[in-house]
Amino acid sequence: MRIRLVKEKAIQDFVVKHAISKSAFRTWLDVLKSADWTVPEDIKGTFPATDLLGKSSKRAVFDIGGNKYRLICGYLFGRREVHLFICWIGTHSEYTKLCNKGEQYTVCMFK
Repeated sequence: MRIRLVKEKAIQDFVVKHAISKSAFRTWLDVLKSADWTVPEDIKGTFPATDLLGKSSKRAVFDIGGNKYRLICGYLFGRREVHLFICWIGTHSEYTKLCNKGEQYTVCMFK
């Protein structure tokens, strides 16, 4: 199924603040446009370094730019498309701090 990215502007805003990340996110977005997922495990087929979070969170953590950046997205598989909601975006070290607090399952920077 086709993937619909919700809150893509969050990536654009992040790239403005972290210009060096631009090509890495462009590559991720290009791969996402051609992805075809029917079950959550397909996410890992497209992006092998992705972690699917547990605790029934329906979230995936994407490693971007050789593990320099992290993107947490919620996902919802519908009948015709997959909705991928950006919940959080940051550097790898910022993600580590988030995990130390156990917030990766609930964080939502964008509403």
